[in-house]
Amino acid sequence: MATWNSRGLRGSTLEELINRTNERYAEIGLALIQKIPTPITPVKIDKEHRHITLAYFDKISTVDYIGAVQGIPVCFDAKECSADTFPLQNVHQHQMDFMDRFEKQNGIAFLLIYYSTRDELYYMRYEQIRKFWDRSVRGGRKSFRFDELEPGWFMEMKNGFFIPYLEYIQKDLNLRD
Repeated sequence: MATWNSRGLRGSTLEELINRTNERYAEIGLALIQKIPTPITPVKIDKEHRHITLAYFDKISTVDYIGAVQGIPVCFDAKECSADTFPLQNVHQHQMDFMDRFEKQNGIAFLLIYYSTRDELYYMRYEQIRKFWDRSVRGGRKSFRFDELEPGWFMEMKNGFFIPYLEYIQKDLNLRD
């Protein structure tokens, strides 16, 4: 069972916690968010053990998750970072393009970033990642520092595994009104 405590995810992954959170949101009827699988073409298959040993990506993927929250389209990507500096190369141009188009359709796009050495989880609004991205395109830093993050967007886990990102989507919506 995945646990979240003062020593970090401890063998679990951010994705597993998000998936469990999404299942709970679906069970109680608050949201329907799905993990988007990355399309691959198998090259080598171990038939005896029934698993793929070599594959390549079919096409560029978009973001990790997409769905709806109370009728509002939502998409987001999950990122993990082990340092206080987040390299923007961890977010790809096609992801930024997709999130930009998604926002233009009145959807909400964001990143969930887990800073593993700090055991901190951050909701990064599209507007904020766009600011950092544009800075890098103009010749500025190709990363952003932990101390550049806005203080009100760090999330506290609930019940040891539940990522309360719906609360932050509401906060994000409130800023748009």
